[in-house]
Amino acid sequence: MRVTKTFSIFSFCLMLFSGLAGVLSSASAQQQEKRIALVVGNGAYAKSPLATAANDAGLIAQTLQAAGFDVIGARDLDGDTLRRSFRDFIQKAEASGPDTVAMVYLAGYGMQLAGENYFIPVDSTISRDTDIPTEGMRISDYVRQLASLPLKAGVVVLDAARQQPFIEGGQPLASGLALVEPDPHMLIAFNAAPGTIAPNEQGPYGVYAQSLAEMIRTGGLPLPEVFSRVRLRVNEASKGAQVPWDAQKIDAQFMFFDRAPDAPAQPPQDQAAAVRNRPIRDIGVQDAYAAALERDTMQGYDDFLGAYSGDPLAKRVRAIVAARREAITWLRSYRADTPQAYWSYLRRYPRGPHAGDARRRLTILTAALEPPPSFAVMDYDVPPPPRHRSGCSSCRSRSLCRSRSMSARRSMSCRRGTTSFSPTSTTRPSSITSSTGRLRRCPLLRGLKMFAPTPGAELFRRCRRGRAERHRPEPVRRCRPRSRKRPR
Repeated sequence: MRVTKTFSIFSFCLMLFSGLAGVLSSASAQQQEKRIALVVGNGAYAKSPLATAANDAGLIAQTLQAAGFDVIGARDLDGDTLRRSFRDFIQKAEASGPDTVAMVYLAGYGMQLAGENYFIPVDSTISRDTDIPTEGMRISDYVRQLASLPLKAGVVVLDAARQQPFIEGGQPLASGLALVEPDPHMLIAFNAAPGTIAPNEQGPYGVYAQSLAEMIRTGGLPLPEVFSRVRLRVNEASKGAQVPWDAQKIDAQFMFFDRAPDAPAQPPQDQAAAVRNRPIRDIGVQDAYAAALERDTMQGYDDFLGAYSGDPLAKRVRAIVAARREAITWLRSYRADTPQAYWSYLRRYPRGPHAGDARRRLTILTAALEPPPSFAVMDYDVPPPPRHRSGCSSCRSRSLCRSRSMSARRSMSCRRGTTSFSPTSTTRPSSITSSTGRLRRCPLLRGLKMFAPTPGAELFRRCRRGRAERHRPEPVRRCRPRSRKRPR
């Protein structure tokens, strides 16, 4: 009896000690994870001040402080102070140990030049493209140093993809920020997709900063899901005008806030993954659009266009795909950094956003600025841009297709028939051959009707609202009024 009682007391003490050890280990693990952040908001630019940059930085700094970050905040920094702040922050991250989460948030003007992104200080005097590397701070220099540290995770957020007001005229520059690939244990996020810019905002806060602060405060969200929801929220708030972007290679589990005990229960991970990976063609157009944005992959956007090519949302998706395809093509060319790579880009995009950057690099490499007749074309992992404008991808099933070039605009041909005519031509087309005998109309010619009641019938044209002079292939002979005979 006494032995049993002694054993029960001993087991109770052992359980109490093990539970206390578990609590202490959990507390020590929470204490070991350090969180540091650098938040900068540059808005007092001399040429074109930003109304929301300082407020956005203050909002993000306050949100990160609530999440347990040791925040270093600053606003309206000049070039020397900005670079010194980054150096001090990297030294602090190095001294914090391996179990550290470091986050950087920059709000202001950002520019890209020759594949590199630059954050512009408030005292910069940029008037031409050659001033950007000397006046701006190259982001990759400090991101590379941060990625070389043994951190748990590194997060760099650039709220800086805006229309630059510094350089006017001259050789055109690519807009927004350049596409980059993150290093291991890093996450890179832009307020707008590579090659695009965010619309001008006059309110006290920007929509991207507001959405980011909201999703950070949502408990229980993993780091990739935070930025996926930010993309959905910003796109919804801007009505498709702004699509944020992020890329990450973070393996460690990290959440800004833990899930509250009284929060609604989340669905199981298997069920959530099944809903997330559901084919886009099997869901409605609104949910399919949200799923494509959440995945943010070329395959997801192509699946949406394949299922809902005629929906009004397809126009937004085509714009996203076009910008992403061009950004990927330029990134591959810039990483190769050979004349053949830049010639390959110029062959695909002779007037593309990075055509000026490609010619700058060709000048440095002492190569011809234009692609030669024959060279080793670079093989990209994305298809080339379509030759027709976005609306022409569906013109194969219609009666008329209008090309992008001016010559093709003047000479339009009906795809269902074999007749090709020119509105400025002076000859009348003889006949039209149609696969069907039904009445057809070409809708892209305003005021012009083309009718083919039967195969081989004569082509009749009627013009409205005084546009006969533009569309009539031959001059119309007007009858002269008969002269009235004077009565004798």
